[in-house]
Amino acid sequence: MIIAIDGPAGSGKSTIAKLLAKKLGFTYIDTGAMYRALALKVINLSVDPNNEEEVLKVLENTKIDLVDDKVFLDGQDVSAHIRTEEVGNVASIVARYKKVREEMVNKQRQIGINAKNAVIEGRDAGTKIFPDADLKIFMTASPEVRAQRRVQQLKEKGFLVDYNHILQKIIERDKMDYERKESPLRPTQDYIIIDTTDKTIEEVISYIESLLKK
Repeated sequence: MIIAIDGPAGSGKSTIAKLLAKKLGFTYIDTGAMYRALALKVINLSVDPNNEEEVLKVLENTKIDLVDDKVFLDGQDVSAHIRTEEVGNVASIVARYKKVREEMVNKQRQIGINAKNAVIEGRDAGTKIFPDADLKIFMTASPEVRAQRRVQQLKEKGFLVDYNHILQKIIERDKMDYERKESPLRPTQDYIIIDTTDKTIEEVISYIESLLKK
């Protein structure tokens, strides 16, 4: 069984997907982490993320693996390093490129096929990676709530951030994700949309479990 969960940044999809996978005993596939890993390498190599050709060269010489909820970049665990605001912004840029997405989709699809039972989350999990997924969910929430969640996450990691700055970045990233030419963030008719603005994690997971039982 493949469960695909898509949605914008801060909608809660990563938290829900991870907990749901653990509860079901499924493999958890964080597609966004793979783009973030590439973005981290682009930053470390001082490559201009707006230069598609240079980004593709980086990707050609990059190995990204997902193992037990950890992200490995060229053999090194970078799970804690890919969650910064800078990496997220660069990830949105490199994810616009057609060849980058094609290569990533191939890798992500293979991980899911090998796992057999998986919860895969991202921005095109149910449209491009597994269009025939057994259950497709699109999670959303207001930009304000998503910004609050992001600020809280960063505070817990020891970062001092400004709410208004984070809110503006989320709005900008939404625009980039929704309007990009390749795999825009847009649910199709076979998605079940869940607005998590006023819902707890437990309520969302319980609702998804009820969908699975049906």
